[in-house]
Amino acid sequence: MRTRMTKKKTTTTTSRGRPHPPTPSPDCAGEGERGPDAQRKPAADRRRLDELQAWYVRCGRHTLPWRLTRDPYAVLVSEVMLQQTQVERVLPYYEAWLARWPGFATLAQATPADAIRAWAGLGYNRRAVNLQRLAVQVVAQHAGQLPTGEAELRQLPGIGAYTASAVQSFARDDRVTVLDTNVGRVIARCALGIAGAREVSPTVLRAAAEDGLPRRGVRDHNLALMDLGATVCRWRAPECGGCPLKAECAWRAAGYPEGRIRAERAAKFEETARFARGRIVDALRTTDALSAAELGALLPPLHRTGVAGYLEALARDSVIVRCADGAWSLPGAAQGSKSMASPKL
Repeated sequence: MRTRMTKKKTTTTTSRGRPHPPTPSPDCAGEGERGPDAQRKPAADRRRLDELQAWYVRCGRHTLPWRLTRDPYAVLVSEVMLQQTQVERVLPYYEAWLARWPGFATLAQATPADAIRAWAGLGYNRRAVNLQRLAVQVVAQHAGQLPTGEAELRQLPGIGAYTASAVQSFARDDRVTVLDTNVGRVIARCALGIAGAREVSPTVLRAAAEDGLPRRGVRDHNLALMDLGATVCRWRAPECGGCPLKAECAWRAAGYPEGRIRAERAAKFEETARFARGRIVDALRTTDALSAAELGALLPPLHRTGVAGYLEALARDSVIVRCADGAWSLPGAAQGSKSMASPKL
């Protein structure tokens, strides 16, 4: 990590090879920085922050390409791709996307159809549409520069509270909480003594996360919590013996109480509307336009009676559009260029 341990400094480089200076130690300020707004944290908090950062230096996922840049565009692309998608699946798409569209200006010149075709295999195709629409808006309204404030960021297509905070933290090191599923689980267990984030209101969870923020090095702190939740404090079979926060973990101290909320049994993916919508989009990636009847014939029998609803849902998300002759196509497919093939996984 870009955090400092005793007598050890590490650096990272941007995608263009420029080194970042080591991130200052995230514990409380030094003697020369005291003042009315700079009160020292208790010793236990300092120890917790130091242990977490030391663990991250040793065990963090530092080689992920989006960790090696502070470019807001690249960070945003990675965060959108990583929504409900595993890191291993995202890696080839991230590199291919940036190679083709290295910034907002180039992506704004693409069509939504180009973006959807390049997204093949990542799922949740609305993300691709929103990312391309966002690029158009950033170029048109913000001179090609991503806004820095949360309110402005959340005015852009597809950006909610989490994505806004992730861009602020990972691109700019703003002092904000980045509360994804993994971070929420760590905070719920360590600070609140409960099995998972769904056991408590989002307001209480966010307050606990914000209370634990260091005064400096917040980017690395957020990344450390994220990696801890992904690799150690997992939902199933957490490895508590290797956790740097085990001494302060309220859930461990309480005897690991089980959660009250049970996960609902998920239907088979092939039986879901998401599966059917995905097959419709896949068909339109390779064909300029198809009628509702033609698209329905491509679906398994289970889904054929629901094709009208699937088409309407995709149209509401701007993933497909209806042509003048009543057929369906990807938005901008007529004027778009042939897209690159999606990465082979």
